[in-house]
Amino acid sequence: MTDLMRDEPSAPAVVDRNTFQSELDALRLREKAHTKEGDAIAAARRRLPMVEVNGATPLIGERGAVTLLDAFEERRMLIAYYFMWHTGHPAPEQCEGCTWVTTQVAELSYLHSRDINYAVFCQGPYDESARYRDFMGWEVPWYSAKDSLDTLLVGRRVGMMHIVCYLRQGSNVFETYWTTMRGVEAMDYSYALMDLTVYGRQERWEDSPPGWPQKWQVDGSNTRTNGRPTAQWSRLEAGRSDNLGTAPR
Repeated sequence: MTDLMRDEPSAPAVVDRNTFQSELDALRLREKAHTKEGDAIAAARRRLPMVEVNGATPLIGERGAVTLLDAFEERRMLIAYYFMWHTGHPAPEQCEGCTWVTTQVAELSYLHSRDINYAVFCQGPYDESARYRDFMGWEVPWYSAKDSLDTLLVGRRVGMMHIVCYLRQGSNVFETYWTTMRGVEAMDYSYALMDLTVYGRQERWEDSPPGWPQKWQVDGSNTRTNGRPTAQWSRLEAGRSDNLGTAPR
């Protein structure tokens, strides 16, 4: 046996095609049930009541002071991602989780076609966080909600990642749904694709057979590589500056 083979992690049993397909067919029944349950949960979500929010709540955007109502860009619905921010800290110390999910939201035309706008509401100052947006190459609408978080996130933990959904009726704004923690995986495709592979996310909490690789921990290290949010490295290799205008630490 070669050294390469000795270094290989454990793997599933090898079977013939018919046996493989039979096992997959059994799993497919569970997948379809999971999909239908997800549809049922989404149906219940559409039937939630809503709460009014002040549409004049101030934000800061690229053109200066704007309002929550402006962030709809005249569309009927708005999805806002509340980006965690460490004010005064350099790029390597910014939130790896928020960087992970925000990196994966790029194409907004499908949302726009359904009268939905999407925007990042950063929980830090605009100028500093906008430099981070530019470093990362994100083109989604970007606002600072720093001075309005107690209003916009009332009853929730300020400084934590959140997705919040809004509905506009004329000039009136209503909050219709919110989620946090693993709920923000709705923005991600990487984990969804990892879940299709034989080793999954390779995180220690997963129920995997003995010998499966599980070196990743859910403590920030799963979206951080060599001291930085993982997606930053490709931007540095492309020659982009990560200077956020913060003082040296």
